[in-house]
Formats: sequence, C-alpha cells, structure tokens
Amino acid sequence: MNKRYIMSGIAGVVAVLAFSFSSCSMTLSSHKSSEVSKQQTDSLSVDNEKWKKKKVVIGLSIDTLLEERWQKDRDMFKAAVEKLGAQIEVQAANGDDAKQLSQAENLISQGVDVLVVVPHNAEISSAIVEKAHKAGIKVISYDRLIVNSDVDLYVSFDNEKAGELQAKAITAKVPKGNYVLIEGADTDNNAHMFKAGQMNILKPFVENGDITIVFDQSTKEWKPANALANMELALAANHNNIQAVVAANDATAGGVIQALAAQHLAGQIPVSGQDAELAAAQRIVEGTQTMTVYKPIKKLAETAAELAVRMAKGENVHADKKVNNKKIDVPSILLEPIAVDKFNMDGTIIADGFHKKEDVYKNVKP
Repeated sequence: MNKRYIMSGIAGVVAVLAFSFSSCSMTLSSHKSSEVSKQQTDSLSVDNEKWKKKKVVIGLSIDTLLEERWQKDRDMFKAAVEKLGAQIEVQAANGDDAKQLSQAENLISQGVDVLVVVPHNAEISSAIVEKAHKAGIKVISYDRLIVNSDVDLYVSFDNEKAGELQAKAITAKVPKGNYVLIEGADTDNNAHMFKAGQMNILKPFVENGDITIVFDQSTKEWKPANALANMELALAANHNNIQAVVAANDATAGGVIQALAAQHLAGQIPVSGQDAELAAAQRIVEGTQTMTVYKPIKKLAETAAELAVRMAKGENVHADKKVNNKKIDVPSILLEPIAVDKFNMDGTIIADGFHKKEDVYKNVKP
C-alpha cells in the first residue's frame, strides 16, 4: 500500500480520536458543571430549610380549656408569641394528668425551643420538666408552680397576696363570726399559696376569738359542683349558722353561692372569689358575691411570651424573686393582683377591656 495513504489513514484516526476525546472532555466538563450547579442548589435548599427552622417555636401545655379563665390565657399568650415573630404549638389536657404528660412529650418530640406549662397536678408535672431537660428544652411554669422539680422559671401573680386580698375584703365586712373556707384543688400549689395568704389575715382574728373557722375543705379539681357539695356539708353541719365564706376562686364561689341560694342566704353572707370571670363580675354587681381578685391576664401572658422567646434565643432572663418549690428556689416573676368589688368594677375590669360593661351589668336594672 502507498505509504502516503497509510500515513493519511493514521492521521485520520488520530484526528477522530482527538475529536472524540475532546467531545468526551466537553461532556464530562458539562456534566461536572451540572453536578456543581445541583450541589449549589441543594446547598441553598438545605440553607433555606435551616433558615426556616431558625424560627422560634414555643410549646404550651395547658391544664384545661374548659374554664373561661384559661381560654383567655391561651388566646392572649398565643397572640403575644406570634407578635414577637415566633410560632406556637398548644395542647390542652382538660384535667387529665396522663394526657398532659403525653401531650408534653409530643411537644418535646416536635423540638419546641421552650416549653411553657400550666400544670394540672403540681407534683406529677415534675416529670414533664425532667423529660424536657433531657431533650435540652427549658421549661417555664405558667401561673401555677410545678413543685419538686428543676423548673427554669416561674411566671405568675403574687398568689399569697391574692389570698390576703380575699381575707381582707371579707373580714372588713364581717370581723366576727363563723367562717367557712372553700379552698382550691389540693394538687395545685397555688391553692396552698392562696390559703397561706388568707391565714396571714385570719389568724389574728382566730387567735383573739373573733372568728371561728367551722369548716375548711379543699375543692377537688376546682370544680363548682364539688364546691357546692362542700358548702352544703358546711351549712348542714352548722345549721346554717355561718357568717362568711372565703372561696378560693370564682368557680368555687359559684358553687358556694348556689348552695347559699338554696337556703335563701345568697346575698346575705359575704363570699370572696378570684379570676374576675364574667359570671363572678355579674354576681358582684348583683350583690351575691362580695369581691374577686383580678389578675390582669394580658400582662401575664405578654410577660411570659416575651420571656419564653428570649430564653429560646439563648438570652439571659432576669427574675427579681425566688419561690421555693420543695426542691429549689425557682427564679420567679410575680405580678400584682387587684381586689375588685362593685365600687371599683368600672375602673378596673371594665376599664381594662377585660369584660364589657353591658355584659357585666346585663342583669342589673337601671
């Protein structure tokens, strides 16, 4: 064969191979570029997910939403958290301890940044604190103190002072006579604080013989029906010879007043309350309940929300007081409660927009 043709053929093959390698190189380069682009896109996607997850999430485990008081707390706390740019997850146990523990575990597993707890049972809820801490989540005890635990913060009102306000209002009306104490749930640490405050005022009257406590009973689950049953027992045991009743909150006061009404004594015997529920405010202006302790829930909810978000962001939170929970002195923020009767109803509860005037006075004739 002609050498020239052989050389020409070899050159052609080399050219084809060169073109082939070049094309392959371009393809690989293009593929590599595509891979880099994909990796960058995936990286951006991961960064976006991380950014999304940076939004603070607050968990709220609440004892019950069957009472007006706690519905207000839930709504105001939720609004305050969202106003601060955070997200909130709420679960209500409606008085079931096992359910509250399970719900709290669920919130913990969701990875909330801070868990806020309104405990049904102050002792049992210590398990919630322990589980949250194991997951690296801080816990705020809202209004009710979780006892025997290392809870991180307690935000509430001065509950001992609330009890003092109740007893002061009733002793001002009846400084002498037979007294009945209808206390709150024995499982709620607040109930013990309320009673401690009441006894700060009542003890000197008892010691000098002016007041005799003829009946003293806690109210299971804070239920009005249980308060009603307790008051019926008190009336029967003392043949209706009762001059005053210190009831721990408005729900128990409602049960007390129902028992008094059955004996035609409603409005004749002073009865205290607490929480400024609408039904209680109505009873006050109608004359069957003497007073309530108004705790500006909006301020409580907003304070707790702000502190929860700050804690979630790793910021330091200053608490000016400490309350012992049988295990530690818990850093505490305690707000001031206000005694309300028919004389300052308009300037407190109504002026704050807590209840509308037309609703409070709807059963009162002009």
